[in-house]
Amino acid sequence: RSSYSCCYFVLPCCFFDFHGKYRRRQSKKTQYREYLDFVAQVGFVCGFHVEEDCLRIPSTKRVSFIGKSRTYPAAERALIDKQITQFINSRRTCAVATCDRRVGFNHKDHCGGLCKEAGSEPPEDETETAGTVWMPGFQPREKVEQIRNCASLPRDFVDEVVLNVANLLLNAAPQKSCSDKQGGNTNTWNQGESLSLREVAEHLNKETLKKLKSEYGGLQTLLKNNHQVFEVLNGKVHIRDWRKEKPPSKTKPEVKRHLSAEAFKTRLCWFFVHHPDGCSLPSEACPYAHGTEELR
Repeated sequence: RSSYSCCYFVLPCCFFDFHGKYRRRQSKKTQYREYLDFVAQVGFVCGFHVEEDCLRIPSTKRVSFIGKSRTYPAAERALIDKQITQFINSRRTCAVATCDRRVGFNHKDHCGGLCKEAGSEPPEDETETAGTVWMPGFQPREKVEQIRNCASLPRDFVDEVVLNVANLLLNAAPQKSCSDKQGGNTNTWNQGESLSLREVAEHLNKETLKKLKSEYGGLQTLLKNNHQVFEVLNGKVHIRDWRKEKPPSKTKPEVKRHLSAEAFKTRLCWFFVHHPDGCSLPSEACPYAHGTEELR
């Protein structure tokens, strides 16, 4: 709708309509194919010759649509714009109707135009023209999307939370100790207790929790990011015992093997520095540095 000379390219992915999730209407087609037909329909309604192409990308969703030319002369732009407005309003009305099972509504064929609530017309504030707002109430994402996966949190703050949670698990009773059976060593290494995320959160102060709640996934994401120290499984947190980790697969891709080798001993071992029993692995087997002299 921006201009007659506008062209477009779209790569459909997530199943969304104009005002929410796209609702399936044809069981004979796959969900993906039905959604592709809907996106193509939008192009046709907007007066484009819609072309379909398949991209050479490593994705299961690689069908794209291109609109390079119009099906109508420039003089008919106002008429087509009115048609587009009606189409948008019809999709909104349909979305409202499907949310309320008590309201009956009639569906025409998916390329047949409008979908209306039985016996109702779109409200006056929804009848738009070319010079007004195209879609009232639509809220686009910010131009710059904030990173909220705990990666941008201050390092000092993250280190403090990691240390607090680790001490909580280590001091929880009863303590779990794991002996090194492989080396024949009877010395035990304190693995601490396993606690739920809720129990861990209850021991953190309000300021810490407030900071974590502004991040996607909160406490769980922060703990998973620090996978050297913690393992989070089924809502339970426990300290990772590296002796139980599976050895690197020989079938591991060359690129991943190379990256693992590059990262070897480039960071200090958290257990060597903070755990009361030190690291559960000997220096030569631990992928992290036992002391600054081992750092690469």
